[in-house]
Amino acid sequence: MSKILLVTSSPRTGESLSNKFAGDLAAKLQAQTNGTITHLDLGQNPIEHLDTVTTSAIRKAPADRNAEEAAAAKNSDERVAELLEADTIVIGTGLINFNIYSGLKSWIDVIARAGLTFTYTESGPVGLATGKKVYIVLSSAGVYSEGPAAPLEHAVPYLKTVLGFMGMTDVEVVRIEGLAFGPEAAEKAIAAASAKVEELAKAA
Repeated sequence: MSKILLVTSSPRTGESLSNKFAGDLAAKLQAQTNGTITHLDLGQNPIEHLDTVTTSAIRKAPADRNAEEAAAAKNSDERVAELLEADTIVIGTGLINFNIYSGLKSWIDVIARAGLTFTYTESGPVGLATGKKVYIVLSSAGVYSEGPAAPLEHAVPYLKTVLGFMGMTDVEVVRIEGLAFGPEAAEKAIAAASAKVEELAKAA
């Protein structure tokens, strides 16, 4: 039985296409693999940005933390455990100011943990969160997969870089793009994303 970690980040709840398609993909993967889903809704339940106490706490061994640091590290420890237990990760985000939502960045900040999801060796950093399949669902008003706006899209390159740093290199991308180019373009984008979701779920 596979374990699926669904991470959605748009605050737009039911209006969000990244939330919708990430959820649809996770549900289809669950049905295909007889799996279970753990859902982190960062849009509605955001993770706090790193502060001085948390930054200090997550760099210490549990036995070396004081009470305040132990409480601060608890959320990070739980998020890391969810990630490491998952076989599949589905991440949904809209493109905002050419990158991911800040809530999703906060999640990354608490799961990127030296000694847990990556380690440093004499030959350089090595990812520890290996053997996982990752799906990124990205919605955008414009078209960024190709054309003149492509260099402005930093969401997928960033996610692939930081996930790869932690050992997650098997990544598929579903794009819902061109949504601001009128009803016909939006309808076409949604249909293409639906077909991609079906294709990926069947291949799982």
